[in-house]
Amino acid sequence: MTPPPPAPAQPARTGGVGAFLAKAAGVVIFLLLAVLLGLWGVQRYVASRLAPDPTTIASASLQGLREQNRLSAFAARYVAVVTSRQTQLGFSTQKTLIMPGSVRYEVDLGKLTPRDVAWDAGSRTLSVRLPPVTVDGPQVDLAAIREYGSGGVLSTFTDAEKALDEANRRAGSAELLRQAREPTAIRLARDATRRAIESNFALPLRAAGVDARVIVKFADEPVANDEQWDVSRSIEDVLGNRP
Repeated sequence: MTPPPPAPAQPARTGGVGAFLAKAAGVVIFLLLAVLLGLWGVQRYVASRLAPDPTTIASASLQGLREQNRLSAFAARYVAVVTSRQTQLGFSTQKTLIMPGSVRYEVDLGKLTPRDVAWDAGSRTLSVRLPPVTVDGPQVDLAAIREYGSGGVLSTFTDAEKALDEANRRAGSAELLRQAREPTAIRLARDATRRAIESNFALPLRAAGVDARVIVKFADEPVANDEQWDVSRSIEDVLGNRP
């Protein structure tokens, strides 16, 4: 009796296992990408919350300056020499007054508003516009006043000497103010005030790790023909548009 022929060999079922492994690998890769994207999102969120915000820092500095009310970063001393004359009853007389006095140059920080401070993120520049510098004084040094001349004959019969003294003091005060308002004096006062305000804004930014440049100008400061005011958004606009 002839034995039956052997059954044909069945191929190994490897296709199902390979497909399963490929799907599992795809799922693992997808999950890994999802985890990485999630971590990236969390990192961005934390960085955005923890990173120093220049507009917030500038706003705090602005508030601190406004609380100071007035800033006097420069003072100067001047000397006025004036002479007054009087002629009455055919007689003439004159007196000369030497009047030293000092003035302070101030800026009214109470007039600063958030619209006077602008942040340009592109150039990392903080622009500040200040009110004009004003002159406070003069404070006359009464102990150092010197007078030369006298009323003479007129002082005996008239009030010429008193009139000369009053005229000299008015003219002396006016002369001190004139010197104080000279362009060179105003420029020196602006430069001193500018340095003080720049430091007031720059130091907190630097302490927070923000690399920024601070530019300070005055509302009445002459602007060159090729120069324009900074057109960056003010911190009032930036803070006002935040969610």
